[in-house]
Amino acid sequence: KSSSKSSSDWNRTWQTHNPDLTPCFQNTVLVWIPCLYLWLFAPFYILYLKRNDCGYICMTHLNRAKTVIGFTLWLICWADVFYSFWERSHGAAIAPVYLVSPTMLGVTMLLATFLIQYERMKGVQSSGVMLNFWLIAIVCATVTFRSKILHALNEPASVNVFKYTTFYIYYTMLLISLILACLSDQPPLFSQAVKDSNPCPESGASFLSRITFWWITGLMVTGYKRPLEEKDLWSLNTEDKSQRVVPQLVRRWDQECNKVKRPVDKTLYSPKRAAKGEKKDGQPIEESEILLAKTLQKTGEPSLFCALCRTFGPYFLVSSLYKIIHDILMFVGPEILRLLIQFVNDSSAPTWHGYFYTTLLFVCTCVQTLILQKYFHVCFVTGMRLRTAIVGAVYRKALVITNAARRTSTVGEIVNLMSVDAQRFMDLITYINMIWSAPLQVILALYFLWQNLGPSVLAGVAVMVLMVPVNAVIAMKTKTYQVAQMKSKDNRIKLMNEVLNGIKVLKLYAWELAFKDKVSAIRESELRVLKKTAYLGAVSTFTWVCAPFLVALSTFAVYVLMDEHNILDAQKAFVSLALFNILRFPLNMLPMVISSMVQASVSMKRLRVFLSHEELDEDNVERPAITACEIVDGAFSWSKDDSPTLKRINVRIPEGALVAVVGHVGSGKSSLLSALLGEMQKQEGSVSIKGSVAYVPQQAWIQNTTLKDNILFGRDAKDSWYQKVVEACALLPDLEILPGGDLTEIGEKGVNLSGGQKQRVSVARAIYCNCAVYLLDDPLSAVDAHVGKHIFEKVIGPQGLLQGRTRVLVTHGLSFLPQADLILVMVDGEITEMGSYTELLGRQGAFAEFLRTYTNTEQEESVGGEAGLLISELLSCKTEPNDVAAAKKAKSTEAARLTEADKANTGRVKLSVFWEYMKAIGLPLSIFSIFLFFCHHLSSLGSNYWLSLWTDDPVINNTQPNSEMRLGVYGALGLTQGIAVFCYSVAVSVGGILASRYLHQTMLYNVLRSPMSFFERTPSGNLVNRFAKETDTIDSVIPSIIKMFMGSMFNVLGSCAVILIATPLVAIIIPPLGLLYFFVQRFYVASSRQLKRLESVSRSPVYTHFNETLLGTSVIRAFGEQQRFIRESDGRVDLNQKAYFPSIVANRWLAVRLEFVGNCIVAFAALFAVMARDSLSPGIMGLSISYALQVTTSLNWLVRMSSEVETNIVAVERVKEYGDTEKEAEWRLEHSTLPAGWPTTGHIEIRNFGLRYREDLELAISDISVNIEGGEKVGIVGRTGAGKSSLTLGLFRIIEAAQGEICVDGVNIAELGLHELRSRITIIPQDPVLFSGSLRMNLDPFDGYTDEEVWRALELAHLKNFVSGLPDKLNHECSEGGENLSLGQRQLVCLARALLRKTKILVLDEATAAVDLETDNLIQSTIRTQFEDCTVLTIAHRLNTIMDYTRVLVLDKGQMAEFDSPSNLTAKKGIFYKMAKDSGLV
Repeated sequence: KSSSKSSSDWNRTWQTHNPDLTPCFQNTVLVWIPCLYLWLFAPFYILYLKRNDCGYICMTHLNRAKTVIGFTLWLICWADVFYSFWERSHGAAIAPVYLVSPTMLGVTMLLATFLIQYERMKGVQSSGVMLNFWLIAIVCATVTFRSKILHALNEPASVNVFKYTTFYIYYTMLLISLILACLSDQPPLFSQAVKDSNPCPESGASFLSRITFWWITGLMVTGYKRPLEEKDLWSLNTEDKSQRVVPQLVRRWDQECNKVKRPVDKTLYSPKRAAKGEKKDGQPIEESEILLAKTLQKTGEPSLFCALCRTFGPYFLVSSLYKIIHDILMFVGPEILRLLIQFVNDSSAPTWHGYFYTTLLFVCTCVQTLILQKYFHVCFVTGMRLRTAIVGAVYRKALVITNAARRTSTVGEIVNLMSVDAQRFMDLITYINMIWSAPLQVILALYFLWQNLGPSVLAGVAVMVLMVPVNAVIAMKTKTYQVAQMKSKDNRIKLMNEVLNGIKVLKLYAWELAFKDKVSAIRESELRVLKKTAYLGAVSTFTWVCAPFLVALSTFAVYVLMDEHNILDAQKAFVSLALFNILRFPLNMLPMVISSMVQASVSMKRLRVFLSHEELDEDNVERPAITACEIVDGAFSWSKDDSPTLKRINVRIPEGALVAVVGHVGSGKSSLLSALLGEMQKQEGSVSIKGSVAYVPQQAWIQNTTLKDNILFGRDAKDSWYQKVVEACALLPDLEILPGGDLTEIGEKGVNLSGGQKQRVSVARAIYCNCAVYLLDDPLSAVDAHVGKHIFEKVIGPQGLLQGRTRVLVTHGLSFLPQADLILVMVDGEITEMGSYTELLGRQGAFAEFLRTYTNTEQEESVGGEAGLLISELLSCKTEPNDVAAAKKAKSTEAARLTEADKANTGRVKLSVFWEYMKAIGLPLSIFSIFLFFCHHLSSLGSNYWLSLWTDDPVINNTQPNSEMRLGVYGALGLTQGIAVFCYSVAVSVGGILASRYLHQTMLYNVLRSPMSFFERTPSGNLVNRFAKETDTIDSVIPSIIKMFMGSMFNVLGSCAVILIATPLVAIIIPPLGLLYFFVQRFYVASSRQLKRLESVSRSPVYTHFNETLLGTSVIRAFGEQQRFIRESDGRVDLNQKAYFPSIVANRWLAVRLEFVGNCIVAFAALFAVMARDSLSPGIMGLSISYALQVTTSLNWLVRMSSEVETNIVAVERVKEYGDTEKEAEWRLEHSTLPAGWPTTGHIEIRNFGLRYREDLELAISDISVNIEGGEKVGIVGRTGAGKSSLTLGLFRIIEAAQGEICVDGVNIAELGLHELRSRITIIPQDPVLFSGSLRMNLDPFDGYTDEEVWRALELAHLKNFVSGLPDKLNHECSEGGENLSLGQRQLVCLARALLRKTKILVLDEATAAVDLETDNLIQSTIRTQFEDCTVLTIAHRLNTIMDYTRVLVLDKGQMAEFDSPSNLTAKKGIFYKMAKDSGLV
């Protein structure tokens, strides 16, 4: 009976033209579904709310309304129950269902009301769980509602008025509940959002707004009206901020590290204590130290992967749930397509089936869209947090890593960890779920295919499986190429970095072309690798695009040929095609994900290696010390394996002493300070320091902020103290010269300060922080003698600001030694003598020798006395502090800005940029590529149309007559498609490489042709960014994006064409949908592009700051400022993510809207097909809907790609922009009339010469007229900033003259090519710059000289012994910036360069600054002998070097004060006399 009953029920529900459900079903299942849902989810939800408490929300009208309605619903259900009881008591036979169902519903409503209140207490503003509950309840009730109305219309007599009334009230209440659930409550008390100026609207948005990403619309509207700016962006959510994310990862990573370090044996700690007690006997102490070193052994590598999983795993797991639901929903489309084709075939089916299927299709696709976008959102947010965490961890690590570890990776490589590797992780996170999701999709697809076509599916599967190894091989090859390309890229960036840092030297030596060729050589090898990658890419694209077709072809062929009774009808063919299309995605993604994982694992390894580098031992220096500084039996090296640089060091420095450290170049003076700071590996002994430490490094480290910030260095501003410090460091006159006073912004590495100014700022920073111990590494070398003396007296000396502090001063200035309490003499890393000045003189040891060579006894007598008074008067009468304030106010803040931030271009990318790119590829190639694209898509459409004709072939005797012919043509069309794909892929990739070569070459040339002022204005970070990020984009990103863009564009057009052919009615729908699509796209691109730009602009400062930190780690550590720098870095990363987060959400916003457009197209294609079911053949309908199902993805890709093309093509624009900046004069003039040996005599005539640094500044030097005969030796003196260096810059035309002219041997230098001029004059520059490469390359980059000549130059520069002692002799690799040579040695290398070039004019710029007196004498004597017949211009600091020169030019405030022989000037008693008196020379 029951079977017949159920079949009649089924007929009543399904096979009629007017369907309805039975009352039994309505009262049980439909009531129970919502109840089950809520009871299932409530426990989990309550647990979740307990864990995630967001604060308490006050009672609002919304909440009251929700609660009241909940109670009303409960009352209605109880009313139903009581009514049923009442009926029963009156003898009516009531089925128990009428009691059970309302009771259940009533209890559920109570639970719902409870949840509403509980959510309020836990601070949930809008809840998805409840919204879904009301939605399910209303859907179930709607069915009952309809049947109740039908029932009332058909049989009015049997209506139960009470039950009907309660039901209608119930239904209305449900509707109101649903509407209220869509609204969002106010934010909880004490939440972040209240305090924030511009909080992220996400947390306050309602559930509907969240799943459709409606909450970002406000930002999009703003972005559409005007370009977005920094202030429009929301602040980050707290859980995305650095201070929240980074510590989590760091903590987990430390746990991982501690797991693998297992103590071998604890008892080994004990000997150390015993040893301390014994007499100062070397032996036991050493032994115990060695034992100590071995106690912690690594048992394996710590796993960075585990640390990342534990940090980000839990949040990320949510995404997997979304992914599973989405994967299952994907297969609903093909199933419904099958039912629709069946419906068209079966003319007896009631019409409403068609509409039912269409609606079902639409709902399913929409749900699928929402879930997928939610999934992506979770993935991207995880990726964002991951990047924040990695950047933060790398930055924190960089601050504590040892010097030896620092040397293993260059600055460029470490910055790459931050930029490239962190980016790789971000990209991987989006796809990582495909590892399990792809196999799942494949299995499901195969199951449905098997049901459709039976065993012949295996043929298709075989083709797919064959494709996998092909793709895997390609991926492996690509990876090896990628590693090679990364290597070239690293080298290229490293070289570019150096070129940009040493650009001044390149210009002075006219070496640009040599370095241009070096960069180009690396670039060529990089492009060769790229070309191979491109061919591989073409093969993989070919397999990519043709795989689905081959699969379909093989499957259909086997199916048709296996048995002639197998008929390929529309249902089989097109459902299979739809399933194959689904299959195509996971199969293509798998190799991509695998290669992406391989890349990420390479990055992971690089990161792990960096994060496991050994850190500086905090215990290197013991803090609670008895004396100020003490080293006992110290031996120190730069890394664990090196032999010690410093041996047998025993020093005790009493508190408040002034200790001078002297010794020759390379004797280990700076190393001693590093040892005191704990920067060196302590091999034995102990170091202790009492109190805070300030450190002045030998090469001043200047930050890219204002001068004042450089001095304050994060301390609070105390004006009176600040004024004192500035005055003591003789910075007041400099503040007058600087355009913005102390608010002038200093460029990167202090480009706009002279060497002396940098050094003095560095000293001022140390004094300002008011520490107990001062370690000064030769701070007086870079400043003029009288300034040095002033600083010594006012700051370092016994009467200076630092009196009573402990001061350790490394110095070459002998005049300061008598005032030191203790002098340490260093030779070869050992302290040979120590004692006071008089003691050491009395001992007749090395020190006395040292002095006797260098001093004339008169010098000591005149030190102090009147000269000291004179100079302090000179300096103090210049300005009083209150004048400074006035002067500062007068200076405009505008002049204070120096570097230009990376500008964000606004508005649409101009078509001209695309045109530029096409020209860079070559027009014929571009047009040919487009033509190939067209062929490919035409043949693809043709083959599918042919398939639809084939399925509509009439069936005769259970066979299709000409299936072989159909199959043949189908195959041929497919082959054409494959060939076209391969050709266009190769064409686009090769074109991309041609373009990329051309663009990089022109940019390199343009940058090198830029004048010095350009490099001072542009931070090197921006330039390196162009050569790294933008060039990389042009190399590898743009070609593939263009391929995808063209592909998806033709796909969309093709699909629309097919749908129009099948159901012309769609023509009504496509234009409005197209308009909507276009509007959404333009709306999105306006904001998205600007967000992308803001993001890339805010990215540069992260790297610039990191670069700067790496250069100054020792200073930051010495001052203990690590936390402040970490905060600064975090702030910059957050600023960058603040622009990145909205761009992720904007992508999701767009996708939801676009997929909605796509879903509409599918729905309308199906709807019109249902309406026209009589005139449509099943084949055409199948074709139309299977194409429509693809449209969604294609549309999505199209917008994504069009905006990607727009955002990435910006790289071309930015690379081209350096073509339009100002350039230097020509390097070589075409028709040069220069005689070959010019200058032959070296006669320099300067007439009324003047120059200015920038258009808007006054002249730096003016009206200088000097006539220098050939072979004269001329000294140029004057206080810092008097224009000494400016004069030489004018001579080399680094800065062009603003007035007057300079003639050399009668030729006006302004009429020469720059290289002709610069290669005929030699300079020994102020800061000795070396480039990484061989020593030989540093001396002679053009290989213009023989080895003998090079050795001869080295011998004269006193480097021969040093160089011949090196293992590689001339091929000795200099590290980045020449760091593996001491400063003095670098200076001597510069001297050797000059000796090698041996021109008639030599300019010496402060070359004597960083060298001890012995080396100084060597240099001076070399210059006297070797350049005897040359004109020598020396910018001098120590007047004793120029006292025997023929003439001296004294500059003051940019003008010529005196010019005569030294003896005449001394007799004149002018400025020169005063300076000479200060130096004790008269």
